[in-house]
Amino acid sequence: MTMATTGSRDAAAWQHAADKPARLRQALRDRLARAGRGEPTLVAPGVYDAYGARMVQHAGFDAVYMTGNGVSASLLGKPDVGLVDLTMITAHARRVAACVDLPVICDADTGYGAAAAIRRTVEEFEAAGVAAIHIEDQQSPKRCAQFPGARAVLPFETAVARIAAAVGARGPTGLLVIGRTDCAASLGLDAAIERALAFQAEGADAVFVELKGHEGVLDDIREVTERVRIPCMFNLDSGGPMASLGTRDLADLGMALAIYPGLLRNALGYTMREALGHLRQDGNTDAMRGRMLTSAEYSDYLGLEDVEAWEARYPA
Repeated sequence: MTMATTGSRDAAAWQHAADKPARLRQALRDRLARAGRGEPTLVAPGVYDAYGARMVQHAGFDAVYMTGNGVSASLLGKPDVGLVDLTMITAHARRVAACVDLPVICDADTGYGAAAAIRRTVEEFEAAGVAAIHIEDQQSPKRCAQFPGARAVLPFETAVARIAAAVGARGPTGLLVIGRTDCAASLGLDAAIERALAFQAEGADAVFVELKGHEGVLDDIREVTERVRIPCMFNLDSGGPMASLGTRDLADLGMALAIYPGLLRNALGYTMREALGHLRQDGNTDAMRGRMLTSAEYSDYLGLEDVEAWEARYPA
């Protein structure tokens, strides 16, 4: 292979990487437009780091969701009570988005402030290469919506204005803005749908009505998807009747996007506790050997072969 050919291929790879954010944002927008309305719901497992994102891509999913709750646990070892700031989460999101060729949908909490702060939030997530963010209407300090109890939310006009600010701030590369409301638990489903419709009117690309896994939640989901025209996103970690829904059920309910924020963090936490318990009690790791990746599998997930091939092309 000539140096000119090699250089041309490297230039094409560079251009492909440079175009990646816009390409993935458009792919997400196109996929959401079809999902839940005749095509399967887009399923995005939740991750809190780049390793998890690689695992999601290897598993064959078409999108990945970066959970603020998991990021708070991973980076701070603290619960999701508003301790992760904009700089921290966008720096982390940049690394996650860089390591996969999947749209990354990211939790942007409350937008980290009012109109001017929200403009900066959108700019920082765009620069990080994220495909979509959702901004919620909780009052600060926020708390994970799945914690017990209802969340205090912003007044209607303030909540809508913040989504409008996010829509107005996004650049031509098309970061998707998802308007989220956590008011159903405190104000009722009709109030939540009223906010969702207002987010829709302000140009949001999708809406996220946070619901807990109460009896009758499936009827609530159907009411949301029937009344809202733009794609609807739901959190499937809420338990209750939602826990056993299959992919066909999600589409039948009209869901465009289903996220599973706690799947990997809870599964990994369980396995870490079990592994550490065996090591502490048994003094060795024999009991876990059949439930661990091999070193070769671990390296495959991280793309070691690609790194070594690159090094072979340019020996130092």
